[in-house]
Amino acid sequence: MVSEVYKLHYLDLAWLGKLGIIHCAAEKGTVMPIAAVIFDMDGVIIESEGYWWDERQALAAHYGRIWTADDQRQTMGTSTHEWSALMCDRLGLDMSLDRIADMMIQRISDRLAAHLTLLPGAVEAVKTAASAYPVALASGSPAPIITEVMRLTGLDQVFGAIISGDGMKHGKPDPEIYLTAAKALGVDPVNCLGIEDSTNGIRALKAAGMVAIAIPSKDFPPPDDVLALANTRLASLTDFSLDLIKSLR
Repeated sequence: MVSEVYKLHYLDLAWLGKLGIIHCAAEKGTVMPIAAVIFDMDGVIIESEGYWWDERQALAAHYGRIWTADDQRQTMGTSTHEWSALMCDRLGLDMSLDRIADMMIQRISDRLAAHLTLLPGAVEAVKTAASAYPVALASGSPAPIITEVMRLTGLDQVFGAIISGDGMKHGKPDPEIYLTAAKALGVDPVNCLGIEDSTNGIRALKAAGMVAIAIPSKDFPPPDDVLALANTRLASLTDFSLDLIKSLR
């Protein structure tokens, strides 16, 4: 098991070439069994999307700006660098991206320390999946926040790999973080099942060639055309089971 956030910066060409071959095989009708399960964190394991929404609005208001729901949707699942750049651009802030990131990370850390809300069935679902499959976390959240959440939930002792968006060149909807998680587990992406709540996350899973379970964010639900990309959707992880995994292939 792992107890730190891995930052894998590059995907070697041989791996991507292998991925292309696998996708070709899958497109020809080959049924590949699920061999690993990968979880998102915000909106899947913990109820934190509301915190990010509240704190971005508060930061914008502090500088006399407005942060919109559309702005928020654009940041969901993206890397720290990407959402910091988006905030800087949308709010017209005259400060470094590192400064924006540091302010937001401190605000979210304080909220989580005061009240960490686990989503129904989330911890149990991770442990259930881990009883039969390698499991990984692939979260666009900053590494310090992931590390603290993993410590508080004890899931650092369950996940076989923990991947932060901080180490990625591109955040979701780019598939890099999911391809990296699959590689860390030693499993081909086409054999992986991913669980996501956001538009960017679902698109990233499908771009990686993975089976996708959607658990739509209640505050920022993906549009119907994005939800249609998922292999199935659940109201919450209380409905997750090993039988469900098997039924998806």
